[in-house]
Formats: sequence, structure tokens, C-alpha cells
Amino acid sequence: MANLSNQIVIDEAKKIGFVLIGFAPYRLLKKEIQYYEEWINKGYNADMNYLEKNIDKREDVKNILPDAQSVISLGLNYQTNEVHSNQNGFGKISRYAWGKDYHLIMWKKLDELISELKKIDHNFEAKSYVDTGPVMDKTWAVNVGLGWLGKHTNVINREIGSSFFIATIITNCSFEPSQIVTDHCGSCTACIDACPTDAIFNEYQLDASKCISYLTIENKGEIPIEFKGKFDNWLFGCDICQDVCPWNKKFSITTSVNEFFPTNNNKEISLNEVIEMTQDEFSKRFKNSPIKRTKLNGLKRNAKFLLDE
Repeated sequence: MANLSNQIVIDEAKKIGFVLIGFAPYRLLKKEIQYYEEWINKGYNADMNYLEKNIDKREDVKNILPDAQSVISLGLNYQTNEVHSNQNGFGKISRYAWGKDYHLIMWKKLDELISELKKIDHNFEAKSYVDTGPVMDKTWAVNVGLGWLGKHTNVINREIGSSFFIATIITNCSFEPSQIVTDHCGSCTACIDACPTDAIFNEYQLDASKCISYLTIENKGEIPIEFKGKFDNWLFGCDICQDVCPWNKKFSITTSVNEFFPTNNNKEISLNEVIEMTQDEFSKRFKNSPIKRTKLNGLKRNAKFLLDE
């Protein structure tokens, strides 16, 4: 079994650029999985069928790393404090996708961190994920004290708000548990009130099939006509529920990661430009961007939907 202190991990993680680090002992996520399965059974995951797989691993991280003793969650801030200009004829891009694909940045940082920790303790073993594996990343982020789950279902941190990416490390090393943060949403319902499609239909409950982020990215079909006039010119993703959150308005800080700042004018894009875009142009412009996830056909679908509103 590995033997590293919390402070060693914190120091190494901060050197690499992570701004939030927390630790939780291994445990089964029984209650959390029960809620998760209820959410799926009600169809709130829309057609994201991959969320229905690997339930055993989501519940028990020992099915990922048999010697698991702890989970480390890390946060990487992506707030740039820039805003959309809301130009006519342009579609807005969610803030997280303005720059380089965060997966590429986070995977590199995680590899570097794990490599450094293995140098310090050769017995250190770890498996890491950035929202693409069978791990309850938000649940663990709350369990390690990075923040609390907001009513919009994003994790909120008191010092930097909710504009941060979450990484999860499952490890064979035991650590002192971090202090869990209590819920500070209070009576505020700003995110629920502001959601134009009623995707946040209740506190802490999200229907993905109505979420603009899902409809413009993960959705493989046409955008239902019932959402005409409700998209507020969002071409890829949506930041509304986070933008109206008081914790983001008061406490967000600017990221130190330059790759998260807008590149290739990807903060907002001409809708007509998207309609006329060729596959070659799309591939070159969005080569290292999260926007490539929706593919050219998906981006054109979104642009047409906005132009027809």
C-alpha cells in the first residue's frame, strides 16, 4: 500500500495547476446509485445510453482499482471573465468550449501528477478520469469537499463558483478525509427560474432531454419544435444556469490556464458561416476544440434551428 501525505499530493497538484484538491476514503455509493438509477429509469438521461452502463463500477470503485483506499477529486478553473457580445446572426458557445479541449489539458496534467507521485512512492497506484469513465465525478467532488451540489446539479465552490472541471483519481493510498462542505444555495432559485426550457424542473433535478447543452451537443436527432424561441442563441452548450448563480457572479476568479481563453473566434460564431462550412474547414478549425464533439452535421442543425427561430 502506498503511503503519501495529503500535503504532498496538494503541493504536487498545485504545482501542475489544479486549484481544488480534496480526499475521501473508499466507500460504496449505495444511496447515490439508487438515486442515479431512479433518474435513469425516469428517462432523464435522454438517449445518453452510455450512462446506463457500468453501474457496478459507478457504485464501487474497487471494480476499477481492486486495491482502492481513497478517492482524490481535483478542480481546474476555466473561468476567463470574458462575456458574449450577443451579436445578431451569431451563435453563442458555452464558456468551457472557447479554447482547447479540457480533456486534453486535464489528461496531461493527471498523467504528470500521477507520475510525480509514483516517483515519491513507488507503491502508489492510481486510475484517473475526466468525465468520460464510469465514475460519479460530481458525487466524489462533493464527498471530498470541493463544494456542494447546486440546484442546477453543478458543483459549487465557495471560493471560485462552479466554473471548474473535475478530475477523479482512485488510489491505493489512504489519506486524511477532507471536510465536507454544506449546501449554501439556501432559498435561491435563480438557476431554476432562468432556465428557458425548464430543464431544471425541480431543485437538484435535471431533465437532460430539455437541456440546451444536451440538445446542441449529445442529441443525435432533430431539436424538438417545442423549443423554438427558447434557445437564446446558444449554438453549442449553454451557460445560463451558471451565469445567473450568485456564487459565480461574486466569487469567480480568472483561470491561469491560457488554453481556456477563446481561440479561433470560438466564443461566438456566425450562423451563416456554420451553414456554409465544409468538413475540411470544420476539422481544421475545431481540431483541438470540444466543439468537434457535435460534428459538422450537428453544428449545422443547431445553426439552422437558431436561424429559423
